[in-house]
Amino acid sequence: MRPAPAILLIDADPHAAEQLAQQLAADGYRVDVARTTEHARMLAREHPPELALLGDLGEPHATLALLEEIRGRSLDGAAPWDLGLPALVLGSGVDRLDAIRAFEAGADDYLPAGAYLELRARVGALLRRAGSQREPAVRVRVGELEIDARSRCASLASEPLDLRRLEFDLLLHMAREPTRVFERRELLRSVWGYGNGCSTRTVDSHASRLRRKLDPQRAGTWVLGVRGVGYRLR
Repeated sequence: MRPAPAILLIDADPHAAEQLAQQLAADGYRVDVARTTEHARMLAREHPPELALLGDLGEPHATLALLEEIRGRSLDGAAPWDLGLPALVLGSGVDRLDAIRAFEAGADDYLPAGAYLELRARVGALLRRAGSQREPAVRVRVGELEIDARSRCASLASEPLDLRRLEFDLLLHMAREPTRVFERRELLRSVWGYGNGCSTRTVDSHASRLRRKLDPQRAGTWVLGVRGVGYRLR
């Protein structure tokens, strides 16, 4: 069963944000709420979102600046955003100029705040479109861990990691959802391409080697075993 779609809601108004988050959660979405741009970056690193909802950040042009950051136009690529992340701006009114500015900054959609049923429909449409068109992110960051899927390079704290092919594939697969616990048999199917009936010991041996390479001094800090289930990143 597919996990609930992850939405990052960024809004400085705690009452409005909480009310909207509750409505979205009731409709089956997993919602993280950020009050500031820095808080949004932190949450995006911990739980990569599938869609961003940008409300009023309380400062002039703050929403547009965050949109430009999400689209990779600032911070020299150091921010934790997938550049293809769908972004919907919740405006404070029906000013066409506000909508035009949002689109020019990188918004995928714009809607005045308060129209929840229309918002729900547009969120669903954006997620469907993203699911059918977007490829997995080429660059993945989890804390100090950086992975480039295209060049098949990985580094930790800017130090290159010497990984074998399946060790790299295992790390990349888990890093795309860093807080999720992956079952051993699921990893066998997704990383190794094996069906049911295969031994899960191969997952254990690769996870053990990967753990030692990620943290040779304090083995177990990065690749964590969940007893009776499988593995996850820290």
